[in-house]
Amino acid sequence: MLRMRTTRLPAALLLLVLVSACSMPGAAGKPEEPAADDGGQPYVMTTVGAITPDMVFKYGETLENNVHTRWAEQRLGIRIQYLWTVPSSLFDTKLRLEMTAKRNVPDVVATRSGIIQELIDSGEFREVGTLFDAYASETWKKAMNENADVWEAFTRDGRRYAIPILDYEYHSDPVLWIRTDWLRQLGLEPPATLDELEMVMRAFTFGDPDGNGRHDTAALAVALGSGVSTQVGDASWVFGMYGTVPAQWNAGEDGRLIYGSIHPGAKEALAVLREWLRQGLIPGEAELMDGTAAQEAFIQGKVGMIAGPHWMVYWPFGDMTGAEFRAIPLPAGPDGHVARRGSLPRNGAVLISNKMEKPEYFFKYQNFLFDTYALREGELKYGLAENYDWSYHEGRPSTDPRRVPGGYVRVANYTLTFDGARIPSRWRAEGQPNTVEVLLSQKDSSWIDQYQGAPTPTQREKGDVLRKLEEETFNQIIYGRLPLEAFDDFVNRWLDLGGRQITEEVNAWRAFRRS
Repeated sequence: MLRMRTTRLPAALLLLVLVSACSMPGAAGKPEEPAADDGGQPYVMTTVGAITPDMVFKYGETLENNVHTRWAEQRLGIRIQYLWTVPSSLFDTKLRLEMTAKRNVPDVVATRSGIIQELIDSGEFREVGTLFDAYASETWKKAMNENADVWEAFTRDGRRYAIPILDYEYHSDPVLWIRTDWLRQLGLEPPATLDELEMVMRAFTFGDPDGNGRHDTAALAVALGSGVSTQVGDASWVFGMYGTVPAQWNAGEDGRLIYGSIHPGAKEALAVLREWLRQGLIPGEAELMDGTAAQEAFIQGKVGMIAGPHWMVYWPFGDMTGAEFRAIPLPAGPDGHVARRGSLPRNGAVLISNKMEKPEYFFKYQNFLFDTYALREGELKYGLAENYDWSYHEGRPSTDPRRVPGGYVRVANYTLTFDGARIPSRWRAEGQPNTVEVLLSQKDSSWIDQYQGAPTPTQREKGDVLRKLEEETFNQIIYGRLPLEAFDDFVNRWLDLGGRQITEEVNAWRAFRRS
């Protein structure tokens, strides 16, 4: 079995892209879904793809030719043809170069990166809302209607230009993962407050929790290399203990939106992180860590805690041996505050080229996945491919990865939308019970970014500069290279460099949306 390795990504989830070239009816009236495959010529859907670090192949397969692409052609009459594939770390750059050169603009692009807005701006992709209304199955539409806000970021003047890729609700909201065997070794209970947390952190760092007689552990992995608000190795909850969530827009007491990173509580959170680093409670290399490095520190027993999504219990923790761990609720701050980065049930989007003649074939593909795989019904009830992500064991179907001959492969990685198809609310029934309970026990502490619109004019012009200013200043303060008081200067500079105007723009959007 072949595992593809690439440059690390800031997040631990995967990134794909796909494109389709088919043809669409021009006659008025109710559109017809493509007929079932009758053994004739397959429709070609061209695509571009990203090879992600967790992508696994066996039997000599590739992203371009695998069990899923063969299934799509044989079962649906759709040939998925990749124009090019690159490591995920290079995907945005490659796509920008291709778009600039006007070379083979993909018919369908699916991505999870910020390049979505650039693609919409390019004018190469069509309005997709009317296509979705015409061709999406009832199952898919009902799933999309579970949270209508998922369309907001891709809507311009009331027209929808990218189809949200649905994810499970609360899917990237962090819980705190902790080594319970370390707690037992030290005679401690899971922390529920900041004071209890810091007591556990000191014990994990200085109390030899792994019993090897060496001072070689730290308490908490934080992926500062990806910022203070990130998917794996998240620190947004530390800010949440002081009443703010950074790197997003939160509702202020006066009802106006305020950028969380300039809230006074952010200064207090930086002071805490600064002290934790000074004491060695978080690894000294935190500013170089992305999510992958942070999770590896936990897996390798270098740290005893990490904040990350509920699904980490399956991947990457599913391969851990000789360790006991579980998710616990986030500890409360000095005044009882608990808050964390929240997420809409969306992870990326699909764009359809103006030149694609028959986009209904993309909907044929995705409808089938929603009506079977997402519902766990019909021919895809157990998985996407027998002897890849499920198999028969002793005459009965089994989804146990250990029972798959030749090794388990997550075929959903090969699909055009990264996870096959997901209905946001279904994770509650399918998730690990303890972790689901822990996550939902603090569901009101998940703060979703209150600005869901397209980038404002000033965000487009100044956003990168402001983001860089924030990340550099925060890391310099945490590492003691700047005094804590530098936060006040950062706030003034952020406002003067465009933040004040952006604040007015996002609040104008909020007022319009509420009118």
